[in-house]
Amino acid sequence: MFSGVTGLINRGQKLKGTVVLMRKNVLDINELTSAQSASGIIGGAIGVIGGAIGTTVDTLTAFLGRSVALKLISATSADASGKGKVGKQTFLEGVITSLPTLGAGQSAFDIHFEWDTDMGVPGAFYIENFMQVEFYLVSLTLEDVPNQGTIHFPCNSWVYNSKLYKSDRIFFSNKTYLPGDMPAPLKKYREEELVVLRGDGTGERKEHERIYDYDVYNDLGNPDSNARLARPVLGGNTTFPYPRRGRTGRKPTKTDPKSESRSDNVYLPRDEAFGHLKSSDFLVYILKSASQNVIPQLQSALPLVGKTEFDSFEDVRDLYEGGIKLPTNILSDLSPIPLFKELFRTDGEQALKFPVPKIIQVDKSAWMTDEEFAREMIAGLNPHVIKVLKEFPPQSKLDKQLYGDNTSTITKQHVESSLGGVTVEQAISNNKLFILDHHDPLFPYLSKINKTTTKAYATRTVLFLQNDGTLKPVAIELSKPNPQGDNYGPISTVYTPTKQGVDGSIWQLAKAYVVVNDSCFHQLVSHWLNTHAVVEPFIIATNRHLSVVHPIHKLLLPHYRDTMNINALARNVLVNAEGIIESTFLWGGYSLEMSAVVYKDWVLTEQALPNDLLKRGVAVEDSSSPHGVRLLIEDYPYAADGLEIWGAIKSWVEEYVAFYYKSDAALVQDSELQAFWKELVEVGHGDKKNESWWPKMQTRAELVQTCSTLIWIASALHAAVNFGQYPYGGYILNRPTLSRQFMPEKGSKEYDDLAKNPEKVFLNIITGKKETLTDLTIIEVLSRHASDEQYLGQRGDGDNWTADTAPIEAFKRFGKKLVEIEQKLIQRNNDERLRNRYGPAQMPYTLLYPSSEEGLTFRGIPNSISI
Repeated sequence: MFSGVTGLINRGQKLKGTVVLMRKNVLDINELTSAQSASGIIGGAIGVIGGAIGTTVDTLTAFLGRSVALKLISATSADASGKGKVGKQTFLEGVITSLPTLGAGQSAFDIHFEWDTDMGVPGAFYIENFMQVEFYLVSLTLEDVPNQGTIHFPCNSWVYNSKLYKSDRIFFSNKTYLPGDMPAPLKKYREEELVVLRGDGTGERKEHERIYDYDVYNDLGNPDSNARLARPVLGGNTTFPYPRRGRTGRKPTKTDPKSESRSDNVYLPRDEAFGHLKSSDFLVYILKSASQNVIPQLQSALPLVGKTEFDSFEDVRDLYEGGIKLPTNILSDLSPIPLFKELFRTDGEQALKFPVPKIIQVDKSAWMTDEEFAREMIAGLNPHVIKVLKEFPPQSKLDKQLYGDNTSTITKQHVESSLGGVTVEQAISNNKLFILDHHDPLFPYLSKINKTTTKAYATRTVLFLQNDGTLKPVAIELSKPNPQGDNYGPISTVYTPTKQGVDGSIWQLAKAYVVVNDSCFHQLVSHWLNTHAVVEPFIIATNRHLSVVHPIHKLLLPHYRDTMNINALARNVLVNAEGIIESTFLWGGYSLEMSAVVYKDWVLTEQALPNDLLKRGVAVEDSSSPHGVRLLIEDYPYAADGLEIWGAIKSWVEEYVAFYYKSDAALVQDSELQAFWKELVEVGHGDKKNESWWPKMQTRAELVQTCSTLIWIASALHAAVNFGQYPYGGYILNRPTLSRQFMPEKGSKEYDDLAKNPEKVFLNIITGKKETLTDLTIIEVLSRHASDEQYLGQRGDGDNWTADTAPIEAFKRFGKKLVEIEQKLIQRNNDERLRNRYGPAQMPYTLLYPSSEEGLTFRGIPNSISI
């Protein structure tokens, strides 16, 4: 707390300060501007980011004179109303041409404040922008403040013309306070700022606003355009419960008053779209341009450049080796697009090539092996779905009255010949049987999906843990609805491993149907729902109720970067009606509503990695193990590496929370934290507000576990399910997303063709060429790191995010621990005894290495869900 400082500042003394900001035109993207003029591709993407391109500030001198004004606010001296005294208006002075601490694109200005004795110590400041163009305010630093030294004010916020705001923009110093510890003269300012951020819940939001509010997912469809594009509202109902998204306030559609009209300009609280310095960092822009321009161009070119379907596996590999020969006019349209040269490699002869996916860089056929098929369930793109099998045959939780008996038809006779001499009972008692179960979530939708151009099965895959630590698939069950009705139960066929002849091709297809389901579950549940969607309500609640000076706000802020931005884009081009996901994945028009059905079983506390492993039965509690759990699959790359990262996150959070909360009582008395948690539960995840598993937020242990879980979801979990998309799925044969025909049956032409040309039959069933081009273009962008990525253990604001030394030192220890963990993981990948680390594809598991360079690296844990 401030004390003994009044009177130390002489009357008439001026405080020297440095203002750091970024001009709007520095954050514009020249490449995108030229691309827009060249081919009109960006369109409404500008609004998604929040209007980054517009009138530019030509020179830094525009900020001088009476363009930008600041007023300091006292933290120790109050006026008659009890609020901190406000100093005289002061304007920016000269430009500082050399400042070692300046970041790329930043500009610094001198400023001098008149600050008399009775004003005490500055703790906040007002800023007014009298220019027509906004700028990005980075920080204010006061130097040589008597008895205080340097005072930092981290800002990191867009500042628009002052006439657009109902109240002056305010920023606080980097001192960190629980609400009860806030200096009395600043308390009212703190409360008023939160009121501004909450808004009043009415009207359509405007670009310059910073208001955070909630809404349901009612903007996925476009019923006014076509009845086929209508989609149910997700959230706010028991049929399709869902996390809340950020409210935009757009008008309802004419066709359905419950649905919100769509537009290219999706409102975001302005600082959720802060801008990047380089066009390569605007991956969200690239995603938008790819969906609106690149993909349609490629698809239109297919009939012009030959075959519209793949005829052989070599045809697929030709996407990376020979490339697609494009007509000159299409290449000239595509070439101005940012990142074009990085997304596609051209050989100077109009051939468009995708990068070679990691899965086939060493061995082009390893993906076909049973070992690689099974390994990817524990070291692939969706490594946290596999469960231990505790009852045989596998059971179903589906309502028998609605869906009949869905008990698995897999028998002991199907599997025991593959169990190395042990019985099913022995294998189960020794925790040797596992299952990848994509049956119950899918079966109720099969009849609907199969009426479209796609043909789906519900699948169950049983696996056996061998003595060498690898998993072996021993049976696959494919189930489809009974033609007489869903209530008659499924018609199921069980397939067992075979390598030769037509039966070998049938087994390969059975595995493909499993992977199609896994690809859909990965994209819609593991990736979209369980990371992107569930985190957004936390971001909204944090900004509405935790002041920027609150310690938990500061703890969580790095893990929110760009998430609302990418989610808004996803609602516009990825998960919307007939968007990328619906067009290229099996679940089609039912994709998002199926994820809502899965959300019914979502439990926050089970998202913590140790709890997730215990729930799935792939680990058991063991107090002697480093993280309190022992893995039943000892060589389980995702789990083993993840536990290291989880342990580091939790240790850091424990140390941080202990510094600011000296007792559980302090947490209970924290009005902001309690309001945050109440609203998060009752509104943000309001469809699950009555669940008994919610932490009560009465103890420091609950806070630590909750914050650790949230950080884990936003960083490591998202990294594990996102940055392997192209390395694994860029080869569509390894991760097909669609099945277009049912399994060939004996006596059919397709079955006979399997003997003559199994590759062609396989390709006719899985994702087609047009959808493959779409899929590869998108997942390559999604799998990339931006050059300004901030990774776990890093902060973009250096040591100035708090004035407290102990948390800064604890954070540095966290960073060093992650460096040590990375070395440990590298050593694991060099241990040839751990076969699941690299598998037949010779593809070491690196997705949870904390660090990375930019680009397509198959590694790196960013702080947040930024793509």
